Amino acid sequence: MRVRLPERFVSDIGIDLGTANMVVYVRGRGIVLSEPSIIAFDRRDRSVVAVGRAAKAMLGRTPDHIEVIRPLKAGVIANFDAAQMMLRQVVRQAQGRGPRRSRMVIGVPYSITPVEERAVREAATQAGAQAVYLVQEPMAAAVGAGLPIHEPGGHVVVDLGGGTTEVAVISLSGIVHCVSGRTAGDDLNEAIIQYLKKHYNMLVGERRAEEIKLTLGAARPASGEPQPIEVKGSDVVARVPKAIVITADEVREAVHDCLASIVATVRSSLERTPPEIAADMVDSGIVLTGGGALLKGLDEIIHKETHLPVTIAAEPLSCVARGLGSLLGDIDLLERVALAA
Repeated sequence: MRVRLPERFVSDIGIDLGTANMVVYVRGRGIVLSEPSIIAFDRRDRSVVAVGRAAKAMLGRTPDHIEVIRPLKAGVIANFDAAQMMLRQVVRQAQGRGPRRSRMVIGVPYSITPVEERAVREAATQAGAQAVYLVQEPMAAAVGAGLPIHEPGGHVVVDLGGGTTEVAVISLSGIVHCVSGRTAGDDLNEAIIQYLKKHYNMLVGERRAEEIKLTLGAARPASGEPQPIEVKGSDVVARVPKAIVITADEVREAVHDCLASIVATVRSSLERTPPEIAADMVDSGIVLTGGGALLKGLDEIIHKETHLPVTIAAEPLSCVARGLGSLLGDIDLLERVALAA
């Protein structure tokens, strides 16, 4: 049974609790927070030291008594205590001095298990939520991308997150089928780390690998290729600092296999699509959402492999959060698409 709270006591919050980033939407205010899903706390008293960007800046640079954690893995909670603390901090920042009784809508992966589902609900309740709705991220992304999900025509959404790539076929406000792939943004970072280690005998951290991906892999310059950048790290053999110059072509080579795996996930989903919906796709095509949608040339690669029109949603990073925000304004639709408690 859904809990309906008096509007004057309610703070409506939508949270895209992603593996790499968390985006928070507050009804009436829009997106109020977009931060990395990272928390740092003091081992001695378990107090929170930093959350989000401040915690990310500490990666690999902390003394022994400070631990930096990414509480989510593949879009679901891997460290419950850390996730609970992070969620509480995020909700506190989002609400400010507003009402403390919250109706909370959280985006979760399509492939979430009942155990993982209970963990998310419990973490949200501990963070102050009086009513918790869980919405599958591909559905929220479709709403955020402005797709007419209530119509009988089929729509394909590819949500490229940090921990998972989910390809969903949506029709009549429901998911016809969805394929989840484990190759996503974090794997691209790891591929860059391994490439530098193999070809340059250089060790770099996860934070630096992501910077390389965003600078050379995700940039869409007005003309020409991105300029090569200098990368600083540690020499594998000599164990001393060193610097090299890396180009966009090298980054593409590093992530080639990962992109091929993502495209294979898309093809696997299309192969399972019913004929009538497949006919709709010829016109409606594929919509890319999530941070991975910003990877340069990925839309062209998918178009070449599927022969379908491919578009990138406006502001793909915040698509899920904006979709959750739209659902907060339509409780009837929210209750139809939310997972049963």
